[in-house]
Amino acid sequence: MKKAVVAGAGVFGVSAAISLSARGFRVDLLDPGPLPRPEAASTDISKIVRLDYGRDDLYVELMERALACWEDWNERWGEELYHPTGFLVLSRGAMSPGGFERDSLETLASRGHAVEPLDAAGIASRYAAWGSRYAQGYFNPRGGWAESGRVVARLLDEARAAGVRVLERAKVASLVETGSRVEGVMTASGERHKADWVVIALGAWTPSLLPELGDRMWAVAQPVFHLRPDDPEAWRMPRFTVWAADIGSTGWYGFPANAAGIVKIANHGPGRRVEPDAPRIVAPGDEARLRAFLAESLPDLAGAPLASAKTCLYCDAFDGDFWIARDPDRPGLAVAAGDSGHGFKFAPVVGDLVADAIEGRASRALDRFAWRAPLERKTEQARFGMS
Repeated sequence: MKKAVVAGAGVFGVSAAISLSARGFRVDLLDPGPLPRPEAASTDISKIVRLDYGRDDLYVELMERALACWEDWNERWGEELYHPTGFLVLSRGAMSPGGFERDSLETLASRGHAVEPLDAAGIASRYAAWGSRYAQGYFNPRGGWAESGRVVARLLDEARAAGVRVLERAKVASLVETGSRVEGVMTASGERHKADWVVIALGAWTPSLLPELGDRMWAVAQPVFHLRPDDPEAWRMPRFTVWAADIGSTGWYGFPANAAGIVKIANHGPGRRVEPDAPRIVAPGDEARLRAFLAESLPDLAGAPLASAKTCLYCDAFDGDFWIARDPDRPGLAVAAGDSGHGFKFAPVVGDLVADAIEGRASRALDRFAWRAPLERKTEQARFGMS
C-alpha cells in the first residue's frame, strides 16, 4: 500500500487526506495544531459558498459539483453547516459588460441558474438596510455560507474515521530527500515520516517551507471584522443575506448575523504581504475604512461595536488560480496551495483534484492549476474570491 504524508490540515489538506485514503493510500495528516488550527484561513465562523465567477466557466463548473456536495453534507451530517441563504451581488452603478457583476449574471443565466436581476427599488424593497444606494445587482438563490471552522472539524472527524492518522502539534520543518526525490518529511521535533508522496498544503506557510515558490505565491493579510449589533434580528435572513458590494472596487463583503448575533464583514482587496507567523492584527486605518463604508452603504450598522477584529491570511498565487500539481523537478512532491482567498468553498471537490494530480489523471482543472512560471499569466483572472 502506498503511503502519503499531507502537511497542513486546513481545508485543502484534510480534503486531500480523505480522498487519498479513499483511493487506497495510507495517509498521515500533519499540522502544527491544535485542530482546527485557529491561525488557518479555513478556521473562522463563516465562509461564502457561491457559484458567481464572472465569465470563468471552469470555476463555475467546479462549484456546481461542489454545491451539490454541500447539500449532501448537510443531509449526511444531520445538521446545517452550509446555510443556503443565497447570494446578493450589488453594483453602485449600472452593471457593465466586462465587470464581475454583469458577467456573473449572464454566465449563470446561460447555464440555467435562476438568478434574479434587481434594480435600486428591488434591492430596497427586499433588503431595506441597503436602501436605494446601489443602482443594480442580482440575487442568486443557489449559494450562501458555511460555518467554516465547524466544517473543518467535521472533515477531520471523517478523515480519522477513514483511517487517516491525524497528528496535531506536528510542524513540518523540512523535506526528506534522496537526490531530487522527496521521500518524506522531518518535523520540528525531529520525527521522520517516510512516504511515497508528500503533499504540501500549508496555506500561507507554503512558501516558507518551499521558498523557491516565493515568486509565485505569498502570504497576504486581509482584515476581518465581527460586529455585534444591538438588534441582531434585523441582520438575519430573510431581511439580510450574504452579499458583495462593488467587490472589484471596494473589496467589501459580508454575512447575515449568525446564531450568536455576530455580523461578519471582511475585505477582499489588495491586502498587505506579511510573514505568516506575524501577529494577526488589522492595519491602522482598516476599521476607519470599514466605518466609512458602513456609513455610506449600511448606516444602521455603522455604529455597531466590534466583538473582534483580526486578519485572515490568503496564500495568494500570482495569477489568482489554485496551485494543485506535482513538482516537475522533484518526484514524490506535490503542492496544494494558492487558495488566493477563494478556496474554502471547493472543499467537496479539491481533495479529488489533489489525488488526481498525484495519480497523473488529466483534467481541464489540473491543466489550469498546474505548476507554472510567473510570467505565463499576467493578470489575476480568478481572484474575485470572498472568504
